[in-house]
Amino acid sequence: MKKTYKIEVDCANCANLMEHAAQKTAGVQDATVNFMTQKMIVEFGDGTEPKSVMADVLSACKKVEPDCEIFI
Repeated sequence: MKKTYKIEVDCANCANLMEHAAQKTAGVQDATVNFMTQKMIVEFGDGTEPKSVMADVLSACKKVEPDCEIFI
């Protein structure tokens, strides 16, 4: 299942780092962060609950950029 989320990220480098952090999160098959559109597309693994996985993704992204927001 793929879902698109609106995000707030300050620079292209941070978006790239957030993308890699999201991809390493358990339950995420793939993630793409687009700085220009301020969107994150996340593909979830089978049998995962998107809301709980996105809480972990947000936590991982806040390690990269503490003031980032992902609108779930």
